[in-house]
Amino acid sequence: MERAGMQKRCLNVQVSMDFGIFTFGELTRDPSGNTRPAAERIDETIRLAKLADEAGLDIVGLGEHHRHDFAFSAPEIVLAAIARETKRIRLTTAVTVLSTQDPARVFEQFATLDIVSSGRAEIIAGRGVFPESFPLFGYDPANYDALFEDKLELLLQMREQPNVTWPANGADGSPAAKRAHHALRDAAIAPRPVQERLPIWRGVGGTPSSFVRAGQAGLPLFLALLSGHQHFARLVDLYRTAGAQAGHAASTLKVGTGSHFFAAPTSQEAHDTFYPHYAAYIEQNMPRPAGRFPREHFEAWAGPGGGLLVGSPAQITERILATHEALGTSRFMAQVGLGTLPFAETAASVELLATEIVPAVKKALGEN
Repeated sequence: MERAGMQKRCLNVQVSMDFGIFTFGELTRDPSGNTRPAAERIDETIRLAKLADEAGLDIVGLGEHHRHDFAFSAPEIVLAAIARETKRIRLTTAVTVLSTQDPARVFEQFATLDIVSSGRAEIIAGRGVFPESFPLFGYDPANYDALFEDKLELLLQMREQPNVTWPANGADGSPAAKRAHHALRDAAIAPRPVQERLPIWRGVGGTPSSFVRAGQAGLPLFLALLSGHQHFARLVDLYRTAGAQAGHAASTLKVGTGSHFFAAPTSQEAHDTFYPHYAAYIEQNMPRPAGRFPREHFEAWAGPGGGLLVGSPAQITERILATHEALGTSRFMAQVGLGTLPFAETAASVELLATEIVPAVKKALGEN
């Protein structure tokens, strides 16, 4: 399967892609009502990351949630454990819920992770769609947007400066209005990471202003494609237009996507194996209870216009390439281990991603 060219949207966008996996570490009940212990899920995640590293994937990501049905409320700690079991794979969050965290603590933690991993740490910062962290840490959900924007601005300042004053003075030299974070005066932000600039991506949903702000800041963009790429083409155009108008080079305006994922040797096997486990995930682990998730809904989501990547390696390769052509993506991350899917099935799916899907995509894109 060879591709002769890219659509207009991909012109002047780096063709090279990297690939990875991510997981939220959900603790879904099986049909008997039993829930996998968090310790078991964390152990499996470390093993899965090691497998991905050995198979040649580029990045592993962990989500952040603060509920009993998820194992990762402190993903940076699990990433540090993964760092000691792996050699080359990059380590990120998917996402860090920055709205309810202190940017200084986030930077310190990931700078430390960068040191522990010899320069492999990244952050995907987002507002999150699960609301539980707001009351847990004493924040008002009504300030959802302002909290994130101010804290992201401060986090980026901490990346650039080892000592930070916040808020900075205004254009006329007078102190700026107090923002979401408390005031800082020449505060030390330590330790500093191994990498000169710790990579920070912005995780976005479907709000146009978020795409524009990401472009204006020149930040790489990460999208969760639960509804398929066709819904995001206009928004990605807004992102790249805003970035260009702000003077950022096209090469810095990277777009990564993530999708729910399961691969098997044949499409029928993939669908039949994955459906009951995925249905349990949708019915139990979403921000709001979804009720029964029938097979026909699953098949629609897994169709050409949906965001669910489940099928044979050839089918999934075609879908990843279609998204790349539409959005000019430079990263794909597969959300794996969903629901009650056994570890062996997840591991086999990740192996197919690494050994069949990634080489096929790279060949189609003309990569070595």
